[in-house]
Amino acid sequence: MKIIVPMAGRGSRLRPHSLTVPKPLIPVAGIPIVHRLVADIAGVLNTEIEEIAFILGDPAWFGDDVIESLKDLAVSLGAKPTIYRQLDPKGTGHAIMCAEPSLSGPAVIAYADTLIRADFDLDKQADAVIWTKKVDNPEAYGVVNLNQNQEIIELVEKPAHFVSDQAVIGIYYFKEVGMLKKELQFVLDNNIINGGEYQINDGIKRMMDKGKVFKPGTVTQWMDCGNKEITVQTNRRMLGFLQEDGAALVSKTATLDNATIIEPCFIGEDVVLKNSTVGPFVSIGKGTVIENSTIKNSIIQTNTVIENASLDNAMIGNNAHFNGDFTNVSIGDYSQLK
Repeated sequence: MKIIVPMAGRGSRLRPHSLTVPKPLIPVAGIPIVHRLVADIAGVLNTEIEEIAFILGDPAWFGDDVIESLKDLAVSLGAKPTIYRQLDPKGTGHAIMCAEPSLSGPAVIAYADTLIRADFDLDKQADAVIWTKKVDNPEAYGVVNLNQNQEIIELVEKPAHFVSDQAVIGIYYFKEVGMLKKELQFVLDNNIINGGEYQINDGIKRMMDKGKVFKPGTVTQWMDCGNKEITVQTNRRMLGFLQEDGAALVSKTATLDNATIIEPCFIGEDVVLKNSTVGPFVSIGKGTVIENSTIKNSIIQTNTVIENASLDNAMIGNNAHFNGDFTNVSIGDYSQLK
């Protein structure tokens, strides 16, 4: 099995946090989004992962440190890491074709901007599986249309009339991903463009037209990391799930000096909490110092200093320094408010 991860986008909706760190590498509940997503997918697959291919953007943005992080992730899962580049952003279908040498055999394609919780058996006899999540407002999503055999026969974008309540979340399994490669090559060769870009859906639709069997695989939780507000919400939900799992969330190297932690919280290595109350639903990255503060429902990244603050629904980046009376903030890396 292979996992193909297109992640060349800049994540503009998450600025300023994505100005210095690619969005898929931003930690949520202490672990970068793409690391957690790939590990969770590997757990659902419950099979040996042969290769993990990452499709990155401009080397000036996705540099050597990003590559090393992704290679370490693949190796930790027993897989060979492969790096590709999408230097010209031409859509989801084009991104996948940038990994053309890896498009053979069984594979999962996963776009690295969401997190999931899933517990289902992947139907590896189907030609393909499209992962979905039941939603209350399907008119706001791309959804699947199912026949009486619960096979996917159509993809419908933001339907005006009810089609189904199963939204497509951007994760796909192909028993032979070479079939998708063939159809996407046709899409590129014939300049089939939707929304100004080459789309994976056009390759999938061609597979359906040729009688390939698509089944749904429904996840129990689908969490977005699109902007600051939603990312803080996702951090809150993920910390709750990790607490239910019994995960160890507070580093043994953290220093607590007259400090209180209200669980669940992620407290990274070498964090210092002094005269402060942290939690619930707070993630604090390695090396951060928090003093004389009260923080809840927030994400604080690495090597940052927070003083004399009362924060709620906040997201503060790496190497920042915040000292003030503001409560609802979004501060990027290397910022200072004193």
